[in-house]
Amino acid sequence: MSKPIIVGIDIGTTKVCTLVARVEDEGRVRILGVGIEPSQGIRKGTIVDLGAASQAISHSIDKAERTSGLEITSALVSLAGSHVSAINSRGVVGISRQVVDQNDISRAMDAARAISIPHNREVIHVIQRGFTIDGQDGIRLPTGMHGYRMEVEAHIITAAASTVDNIRQCVAASGVEVNQLVLNPLAAAEVVLNDTDREMGVVVCDIGGGTTDMAIFIEGDIWHTMVLAVGGNHITSDIAHGLRLPFSQAEEVKIHHGHALTSEVGADETFSVRAFGAEEPVEVSRVELAHIIEARVEEIFSLVMQEIKRSGYDGLLPAGMVLTGGSSALSGIRKLAGQTLGMPVRIAQPENLIGMVDKLGSPAYATSVGLIYWAMLLDEFSPALGTLPGQGAGISFSWAQFKDWIKRLLP
Repeated sequence: MSKPIIVGIDIGTTKVCTLVARVEDEGRVRILGVGIEPSQGIRKGTIVDLGAASQAISHSIDKAERTSGLEITSALVSLAGSHVSAINSRGVVGISRQVVDQNDISRAMDAARAISIPHNREVIHVIQRGFTIDGQDGIRLPTGMHGYRMEVEAHIITAAASTVDNIRQCVAASGVEVNQLVLNPLAAAEVVLNDTDREMGVVVCDIGGGTTDMAIFIEGDIWHTMVLAVGGNHITSDIAHGLRLPFSQAEEVKIHHGHALTSEVGADETFSVRAFGAEEPVEVSRVELAHIIEARVEEIFSLVMQEIKRSGYDGLLPAGMVLTGGSSALSGIRKLAGQTLGMPVRIAQPENLIGMVDKLGSPAYATSVGLIYWAMLLDEFSPALGTLPGQGAGISFSWAQFKDWIKRLLP
């Protein structure tokens, strides 16, 4: 059997990243092709200009095809934006033969899905959180267990149908089929979390350019997801207004001179910028820049904390928060997050990759690489492959891996 080829397209507010990867022995991932293109026509994770967005996605796909030497025909695609929402639902069924089989699990999940969804919403994920059999809860894999009544709790993630259709249209313009849409923090979690994090209780917080995406994991399962319409571009916009700079120059200033903590910047540190209307470059204090950044970053984490408290799980997160996304690379952001949230915070990035990985060792690419890992889990059942013409691919999993797939995804 040939090695499976997997494709992921991360459509973000600031960049479009297409990755082509091959699954090696022992589950290692080799990156075969990378296509990174600045985003156009995308704002806060939502497409606002079909033509510009289609062109940016097409250029990213072309770069990945050239570097990998493979034709991309279908892929997993990331999803973000404030239009995403989630609810928890329960499904109850009678166990047909007093021993749980796959048909009983499917019927229970169907019952959980049978909720009223507005016609303008589309279900993106239905993720089981656990089963209860005859009053005994905390069951993860009920197959083969005896009982009369089974209940499942599911986490259902929906998105605006029009936005999802726009994404599919933009990707299809490049001749690529969207195999599945994956919410950003769920994809990133496949890369940045380990089993201990998931069991203890942890928040994955992906701070991108236009949105901040969150997912709470407790007892190994997803318990809550949320997308906030605020991100790194808001920090850049504050800098542009505060220092009277063009947006592109403000972004460079943020990357090269920015710091999220005023207390850790020297009072005598300065840098040169050319503001609007200025004939000569002027010196700007880094403390002034840090004041602007700190105020916005603190606001972002205050909103994050509000959402965590609203979920009701703020006391169940001993593993704290894992930060990913391009904005998490900002100096001092981890320490400020810890102070604002009152919990342990660490920054994670993709690891254990081989191949064309020079540009991927940054938190900004956690979602991009996470799509590859997500596709590995799904590949046995719904292949997301980009292959040479006429080339087939597949992947086999051990029973333990299959049970883990059942636990975290669809039955």
